[in-house]
Amino acid sequence: MKDLSNTQFFRVESGPQIQAKDILEIVYKALREKGYNPVNQMVGYIMSGDPTYITSHNGARSLVMKLERDELVEEMLKSYIKHNGWE
Repeated sequence: MKDLSNTQFFRVESGPQIQAKDILEIVYKALREKGYNPVNQMVGYIMSGDPTYITSHNGARSLVMKLERDELVEEMLKSYIKHNGWE
C-alpha cells in the first residue's frame, strides 16, 4: 500500500504553443477556402466577439477563440507597422 501522507506531484509537459500570427494565417486561409471575404469576417469577429463570423472549416473557429481579440488586433498592428517600415 502507498504512503498516503505525502503529496505526489504530477507535471504536464506543455507542447509548443501556436502563435497569434499562425492562427491568423490558418483562419484567413480557411475563410478564403470557403468563399468568404476574410477581412470582413475577421473584422466582424473582432468588433462583435461573435465566433460565428469565423468558419469552423479546418478548426479555424476553435483556434481563433483560443486568443483574446485584443491579441489578434495587436498581432495585426505589429505586422502592419513592420510592413510599412515604421519601426
